[in-house]
Amino acid sequence: MGSPAFAVPALRALHAAGHDIAAVYCQPPRPAGRGHAVRRCAVHEAAAALGLLVRTPAGLRQNADEHAAFATLGLDVAVVCAYGQILPRPVLAAPRLGCLNIHASLLPRWRGAAPIQAAILAGDAATGITIMQMDAGLDTGPMLLSEAVPITPATDAAALHDALAALGARLVLRALAEAPPPVAQPAEGVTYAPKLSRADGRIDWTQPAGALERRVRALNPWPGTWSQLDGEPLKILASRPEPGAGVPGTALDGAMLIACGAGALRLTRVQAPGRAALDAAAFLRGHPLPAGTKLG
Repeated sequence: MGSPAFAVPALRALHAAGHDIAAVYCQPPRPAGRGHAVRRCAVHEAAAALGLLVRTPAGLRQNADEHAAFATLGLDVAVVCAYGQILPRPVLAAPRLGCLNIHASLLPRWRGAAPIQAAILAGDAATGITIMQMDAGLDTGPMLLSEAVPITPATDAAALHDALAALGARLVLRALAEAPPPVAQPAEGVTYAPKLSRADGRIDWTQPAGALERRVRALNPWPGTWSQLDGEPLKILASRPEPGAGVPGTALDGAMLIACGAGALRLTRVQAPGRAALDAAAFLRGHPLPAGTKLG
């Protein structure tokens, strides 16, 4: 049970390992892109390529027919990875061994919808994968396996996503093969990672430069970070904190050093609307940004 690209390595690993996959559940096809063409999610595409049965119910919580259909599969276990729907009790209870979740954090830190981004935003030195036995709570079930992945000053969400997806595939195979005993999550250290929206990408220049640099990495590629320049959004794709002081959001030189609430942020790669992404030097050749220019 999964939907985005993050879940595809786990699906392929389960299939390659010879597990009998009775069905694949994912989000239904939806309009996407500029043309709003109806598209299948990444897991749907991967499952179809493997010749697996795919089910795409719009909802499970109050759907008694889907609960009954799920029960008739006669499952030993359900593997859940970024499915995008809350599993009701009848679904959680149907598999003989319950439902195992591949969660992209070291629980109980960063329960919730966006743990990869939250770990980078917070400046964590590491995150990881936890394989947990699901219960009715939000990522509250007992843990079976976990493994850490370092977060370096250069790590962005795209790279961390891929590393954790591969690790999740490997760990869920171990959990199924070894059946480790469940261990309750600690009561201390619980944090939550709320769902992100496009509004989270707007840069607040009153924040410290270090926090903004982490935001640029954490929200790459989605929802991305941006600031207003001459009435249009300028995407900020890469940056680094540097010394500097001034009115937040004001250019301190002609080379894209922008004053923050504390320190300054050097923009090193940007993208204007409808244009290609450019390194700062190339962008400035066509769009000068003299000292005193205000970003908002």
